[in-house]
Amino acid sequence: MLDNVTDAFAAAQQWLFEAAVQPVAFAVGAGNLLEDGFAATGWLLAGLVQIAVMLLVIGPLQRLWPVERVSDRHAIAIDVVYTLIHRLGLFKLVMFFSVELWLTEGIGWLRAHGLPTLQVDQLWPGVTDVAWVSFLIYLVLFDAIGYLIHRAQHRWHWWWQLHAVHHSQRQMTMWSDNRNHLLDSVITDVIFVVVAIVIGVAPAQFVALVAVTQLLESLHHANLRWSWGRIGNRLLVSPSFHRRHHAIALGHEPGTSAYSPYGGNYGVLFPWWDMLLGSADWRPGIDATGIDDQVLRGRDYGRGFWAQQWLGLKRLAGLDRRPADAAEKL
Repeated sequence: MLDNVTDAFAAAQQWLFEAAVQPVAFAVGAGNLLEDGFAATGWLLAGLVQIAVMLLVIGPLQRLWPVERVSDRHAIAIDVVYTLIHRLGLFKLVMFFSVELWLTEGIGWLRAHGLPTLQVDQLWPGVTDVAWVSFLIYLVLFDAIGYLIHRAQHRWHWWWQLHAVHHSQRQMTMWSDNRNHLLDSVITDVIFVVVAIVIGVAPAQFVALVAVTQLLESLHHANLRWSWGRIGNRLLVSPSFHRRHHAIALGHEPGTSAYSPYGGNYGVLFPWWDMLLGSADWRPGIDATGIDDQVLRGRDYGRGFWAQQWLGLKRLAGLDRRPADAAEKL
């Protein structure tokens, strides 16, 4: 079945490339970039499929079983902008021709000087190299890395200043997953790309891994009053489990919560890492979302895309201090 899906995607990618991308490339004199354009077409197609599923499946579910009534459509519209930038490949395209290109060339140089490729899918020939088995192995491996990254985003003060853009959304919906500071996205993208290259993930498989992860994350961020039950919640992150992570009462910085100094429920797809490392909170995710100082002290995290990006950089540079800090000096 996985092979059939892969073949169907490859055929659709080829058609989209020949029908739309290739003519445009020749028209603008970029025929030398056709190979890169074909790869970009894969990201575009994966994004289109994701958005279609969001609109046709997750969207109607949000209207049937919402946690809260939608009241801030402007905030949601900004999240849609973030989603289109990331899911339709614009961010990936910029990364591909800049940071990722340098990474690929650098790792290629290191390989020429003896750096081995780990080839995780070759650990057990005949088993781990089966397409669906290797896909699951990579999915679990990348999810473990995602958990560690997410925990660091909350624990390391400088990284939280960027990640706070994601948590500043008071109106959680399926569009909220990609609401991130662009520098935060650059850092996480670099980590995953390096890991993918080092362990030998094929480009097409990497696209599939990212697409599946992103689509499930859209579900987890959805305005859905859903839980998978006592057993299911321990197998896959639910919208309720992840909404608990965004709850104001949980706290996200040192000293803001009696439960945990840095929040909880960091799992991206699987709650296993939270269970193993003691960061799981199984209370229902029905509380209001946001950041403590945003709600209690009125700190501004920005209403528009550029304001959110600029204020994130100011926080990172220490130029936008918490309101409480200013009060303490008086």
